[in-house]
Amino acid sequence: MFSRSIWSLVSFATLALAATIPKRRATTCNGSPELCNRSYGNVTFIGSHDSFAFSKDKLALSRDQTIDIPSQLNLGVRALQAQSHMKDGVLHFCHTSCILFDGGSVVNYLKTVKTFLDANPNEVLTLIFTNPEGVSPAKVWKPAFDEAGMTDLAFVPKSIPVKQSEWPTLGEMIDSGKRVVVFMDANAEGPESVPFILPEFQMIWETPFSVTDANFPCKIDRSGGPLADIDHMYMINHSLNKNLVPSIFGDLFGEGIIVSDPDNADRTNGVESIMANVNGCSPLAGNRSPNFILLDFVEKGDAFNVAKKLNGLA
Repeated sequence: MFSRSIWSLVSFATLALAATIPKRRATTCNGSPELCNRSYGNVTFIGSHDSFAFSKDKLALSRDQTIDIPSQLNLGVRALQAQSHMKDGVLHFCHTSCILFDGGSVVNYLKTVKTFLDANPNEVLTLIFTNPEGVSPAKVWKPAFDEAGMTDLAFVPKSIPVKQSEWPTLGEMIDSGKRVVVFMDANAEGPESVPFILPEFQMIWETPFSVTDANFPCKIDRSGGPLADIDHMYMINHSLNKNLVPSIFGDLFGEGIIVSDPDNADRTNGVESIMANVNGCSPLAGNRSPNFILLDFVEKGDAFNVAKKLNGLA
């Protein structure tokens, strides 16, 4: 009887101890074992600018990608950017206007992303959405995430904002099941906010967009408080554009007509161009590498090898 009691106590203590030890599901995170112990705030992710705006039609001037969302994700894209607009009472992803390029409903987009996440349980993904019309996160955005089955995957920080140095590791995010980080540029704060839709500029600063200078001069273009810029993560908008109608035409076209530049995408997305941009920006961030490198035509060039280098994996 005594030995059985001792054995029971030992078994109970073993079970209690086991319950306190966190279980690791992931031995590989975003394709690498080394990234599992790396803070989300200390990883460089390749992002797709206007990820929904894909077309192989060369006459589709509003396209910024030539491959679809699953292809982008399978290629290694781990940050998806998209611009939203309301169309007939439904939230869509559209490029400037749904007349120019309609990428379909946000719900269907998120369902496509969810399919990838279900098939790839050891991947952390970032969604960076623009909300120019200030559509309600609580009344419109969250129901879209709910319908797509994405809400339970979304990361909710203990408090906002989160310093660059205080994010959990990729392994911790994967283990928790909260491995989708959602940022929004407008109306993510206030009475209609949603815990998992995070105010972008409180935690990320960006370089200028619609760049037509292939040298990509770096400066902090958009940022917000209360954190100092040095405590933000940062994103470089490394997508080159061309001006179809220069501003010499004055008020008729304003600054001109800016479209993406697929002809030079191999060079723009190449090692030399990206690294020159990175080296120009890193002094503004305490000599840290960018967290997000946002690209057009992501399958062109050598951006994913650049990310490996910046992440210390090559």
